[in-house]
Amino acid sequence: MRSYHFFAIALALCATSTCTASRATLEGQHGPSPEVQAENTVPKIEIGRLRVHNIQGGEIEGSRDKGLTWQMLGHVIGPTQKTNPNGFTASKYGPPGRVVATAVNAIHLKAGQNTKADRGIIWTLSPASTTSSGRVSLQSEISLGSSVYTDIPGGRGIFGGPFTPFVANRIYLDNERSNTLTPLPDNYKPKLGDSWVIKIERPRRYPREIIFENRFGGLITIDYRGQKPRVIGQVLRPVLGVGRFVGSYFAERGRLRANHNGVIDIGLAPPETRGTTGRVGSFQIVPANHAMSAETTYIRELTQWMVVGPVSALDPSWEGTAPLFSQFLRPRFDPADFQGDWVDDVAGRFYFDCKMRLKNGRISDWQPLPYLYLDPKKPLPSWAATALEKMTHLRIVFPFTYNDPPQTPEDSAATPPEAPEGTTQSTVDAAQQDRKKQDAAAPDAAASSTVGSSTDRASQ
Repeated sequence: MRSYHFFAIALALCATSTCTASRATLEGQHGPSPEVQAENTVPKIEIGRLRVHNIQGGEIEGSRDKGLTWQMLGHVIGPTQKTNPNGFTASKYGPPGRVVATAVNAIHLKAGQNTKADRGIIWTLSPASTTSSGRVSLQSEISLGSSVYTDIPGGRGIFGGPFTPFVANRIYLDNERSNTLTPLPDNYKPKLGDSWVIKIERPRRYPREIIFENRFGGLITIDYRGQKPRVIGQVLRPVLGVGRFVGSYFAERGRLRANHNGVIDIGLAPPETRGTTGRVGSFQIVPANHAMSAETTYIRELTQWMVVGPVSALDPSWEGTAPLFSQFLRPRFDPADFQGDWVDDVAGRFYFDCKMRLKNGRISDWQPLPYLYLDPKKPLPSWAATALEKMTHLRIVFPFTYNDPPQTPEDSAATPPEAPEGTTQSTVDAAQQDRKKQDAAAPDAAASSTVGSSTDRASQ
């Protein structure tokens, strides 16, 4: 109960105009901080292409060989000739001609920038649903007139399968459908008969994992296979609660519901087959300045968001920045992964797990996230505000790429030096040792940044 009161007081302060979270990064500035510069310049490899023909009954296809051959994924049941000039808040952070959101319940594409409204100009690929609960879960992502309606179910195919794009993937025109790609023109407007091609590119080398210490001032560390973990940022405010983010209806527990320039949404609800039809549940990770925008006061007032930022308060916030809010993440959990080329498809999945504080005060080993779900038609129950208060660590586990190419000079720039042979220290411990060395060199700074202090542990 004491920890709940502590968080309640902290959140009440954050809801005021003098919230200290606004000083966690340079106000109004966003982009890579020094610790993630490498992730924002890492070489990419093409792993697929997605092609959508914008006509009634138009084919939606995927290619694994750079457009030489295509396989059918679905069809367009409602084309569009419009864009939405007032896209979602974080759409302003992505460049035009790119994917700005990838989710189990929508893919948002950016055509231009509305400088007057400070919003992206977007259009949307929308999945299908055969249930009323599913249709409710799509409503928040559908923009009437600027959505392309497909017959592909939410969480499947291009909304969770191997041809799901990443944030910042480029969009091209191929109206002759001849594999001749033309970059999307500025302030593009869809036309009937247009064919869009998205090159699905991922980083040439994935990290093994990214770990968040779920506490105020918690470290965020990134770990590449065979490399020493390094600290890239900090948790400015931990997540405590579970929310009714409607798209989570299409997501599985521990799987990515959505990624865009200002959010990571992680599912907690069980699939419908477990008798919870219509239930939703997830929580989100957001960058500091997005959390402080005028449109997102709810983030500062409620507990369902983890707010993150760079190591230094003098560095820019991470909106639209890799590895969390661009280029590295996408929804990948489709039952069809076990069909066809299933080894690559199953190995391409991301998942999230956690550590929890136990009743004896110790911290558990890594374990699946808990099943937590809510009825979207009912008021938020009181327990939802603190459902995750015992979660001490959150981890993103990246896909295993068994064909990871040999290291090159470009790869070296994107990963830290190799660890000594036989290193067995955990990622969090290694990161803490680095921080302790830094603190020893700067005793004054150590007083405000010591890892795992008694105050921090009491607040979890």
